[in-house]
Amino acid sequence: MRPLDIDPDIRRASTLPGRFYGDPVLYAAQVERVLAPSFHFVADAADVAEPGAVMPVTLLEGSLDEPLVLTRDEAGVLRALSNVCTHRANVLVHERGSARSLVCRYHGRRFGLDGRCRHMPRFEETLDFPAPRDDLPSVALGLLGPLVFASLAPTVPFDAVWEPFRARLDALPWGELAPAPTRSRDYVVNAHWALYCDNFLEGFHIPFVHPTLARAVELGSYRTELFPGGTLQTAFAAPGEPSFSLPSSHPDGAAPVAAYYAWLYPATMLNLYPWGLSLNAIRPAGPERTVISFRSYVADASQLGRGAGADLHGVELEDEAIVEAVQRGARSRLYARGRYSPSEERGVHHFHRLLAAALSSAIAV
Repeated sequence: MRPLDIDPDIRRASTLPGRFYGDPVLYAAQVERVLAPSFHFVADAADVAEPGAVMPVTLLEGSLDEPLVLTRDEAGVLRALSNVCTHRANVLVHERGSARSLVCRYHGRRFGLDGRCRHMPRFEETLDFPAPRDDLPSVALGLLGPLVFASLAPTVPFDAVWEPFRARLDALPWGELAPAPTRSRDYVVNAHWALYCDNFLEGFHIPFVHPTLARAVELGSYRTELFPGGTLQTAFAAPGEPSFSLPSSHPDGAAPVAAYYAWLYPATMLNLYPWGLSLNAIRPAGPERTVISFRSYVADASQLGRGAGADLHGVELEDEAIVEAVQRGARSRLYARGRYSPSEERGVHHFHRLLAAALSSAIAV
């Protein structure tokens, strides 16, 4: 058994081994080494917009299962705090609402919306109370347009992750995006979460798996850019298909961009179309089960139903079918590791290298 390793030269490299996508020991290492230190979508900013707002959330339900509470204090500061009382571990907040403080319903410990422990009945004789360890731990937040992200122990701030994307994506109408609940839903995929990401990170499969999408974009000009904390894929519109109206100062200028597909390592996908944003929040739920939360945000309703983002449900079902087939194939005793197309699978290779860097000291394959 060798430590997990992906050759940096894509021309020589082999893909992740098939057993990576089903082994429970390897999956447990991914939860702690890959998912826990990363940022993940937790809520819409509109849900905690007003001073006094409180909202319980679960960070990566099904894997991390970390109870958090989002609070916005009277000064307007948004925080993500542990939703677990520092006395005897009772969950504090169960419903979204408004409050001046967080009070534990078990023994009455009270916290400010900043997480500070303010009061506890019958603790008069307890020495050095309250101390910092009695405060609610806070976790890192990231804000992007209408989206709120959180991370338990990030290696870099969210803004550093997003920085390389700014040149192409900051000009898009983030402030105009409005949640569209009727266009949002969850999907359950019977496959490993990283297989779903592998599929997202290349346009190689589009003409074989997505015939309708293939007619809306020019596959010959499809572009993939690699960043330290993700990738950006750009699909250009076929003649007559809708595209972004970009300012002349934009790096893509007058180019007919049909869609930007941004992936934030390890499990967030931002699909940007002329009509708005489709977020794919990936929630691993086991070695061979993944929940995909589709969340839609519309900026220009007149563009809905057209172009590369016209039929997201149909494209998702096509992706699910192929990813589940790959999951079955990855179990094969006759499959070991594949090879990469240097021109088409740079994003997949980049993802595998990031995984290897996070996991190689913890697992062998």
